[in-house]
Amino acid sequence: MRRAPGKLFVAGEYAVVEPGNPALLVAVDRHVTATVSPATTGVVLSSDLVAGPVGLHWADGTLAGHDATDERRARDGLAHVVAAVEVVGALLAERGLPAPAVHVSIDSRLHDNGTKLGLGSSGAVTVATIAAVAAHCGLRLSRDARFRLAVLATAGLDVRASGGDLAAGTWGGWIVYRSPDRAAVLDLARTRGITETLHVPWPGFRVRRLPPPRGLHLEVGWTGTPASTASLVSALHRRPWRGTPSHRRFTRTTNDCVRAATLALERGDDAELLSQIRRARRALARLDDEAHLGIFTPGLTALCDAAEAVGGAAKPSGAGGGDCGIALVDAQAAPRISQLRHQWAAAGLRPLLVRPATEGNEE
Repeated sequence: MRRAPGKLFVAGEYAVVEPGNPALLVAVDRHVTATVSPATTGVVLSSDLVAGPVGLHWADGTLAGHDATDERRARDGLAHVVAAVEVVGALLAERGLPAPAVHVSIDSRLHDNGTKLGLGSSGAVTVATIAAVAAHCGLRLSRDARFRLAVLATAGLDVRASGGDLAAGTWGGWIVYRSPDRAAVLDLARTRGITETLHVPWPGFRVRRLPPPRGLHLEVGWTGTPASTASLVSALHRRPWRGTPSHRRFTRTTNDCVRAATLALERGDDAELLSQIRRARRALARLDDEAHLGIFTPGLTALCDAAEAVGGAAKPSGAGGGDCGIALVDAQAAPRISQLRHQWAAAGLRPLLVRPATEGNEE
């Protein structure tokens, strides 16, 4: 059994999709747990989000359903689990070992009655599954190697996925993360193999743990409306935006914001961190005005305004359009925190009682 935490974007969303750009994230203490046991043959997947087990068999290094129904259920509801098992199977094959015959069971606390909360469930399930299947098969993998396998699995499904959720799920805590060139590493894996891809430098990639804020408390509010990060990012890239002055300004501002926020955490400068959260919110609002993505819903706007009213700073976490927002407020001001939660509830927002997770995925 292995588990991986969910995540929240503190700053850098959208820009981090482009290789080499940084983002600031924090892992949270809600997890996805993957439990692996032997299977007689093939692979059986079960999840608390999918009704009944799904049976798959190995065919030329990939997993296929025993029938059309299993195939559809695997690709629709369990695609990230399938990709995670397949990438471990590919690594085993390179080492001359048989494809795993396993039963993988997924339990997620990143959903509410089947509705995702916006805490990076796809990334957490990928990280947890890779670690659990690898451990079951006797593979001893470093944290870095598990992250790289997770990137290969995820990029095979969506090359635009930044991998920030994978990094938070792997390392835990507060991190600053620079995304690798996912197309380049996929090509590297195809041409030179997964084993070599796990050990060579990746263009653009970097991750580093950071100290938490000294005197600030993290509050998270859920809009109750799920949003698709992939859809919002794709919508942005379908517009004639890349390479425009607006694109360059957004990227420059966001990257500088992440750098300044990172320095504020390292120095324990809470006032500067709050300033950068506000700056990140303004950059996202400008992007929303220019690209008409719907990042700021009425709920997320109310969430941010309520935090400002009690002296905190807030913004959407991730792509927006629903899901979660974050707020940082004075940790010693309990009445203000209580007031914020009441204001969120009055606006139809649900405060999520989560805390930063100090540890990521463990082998």
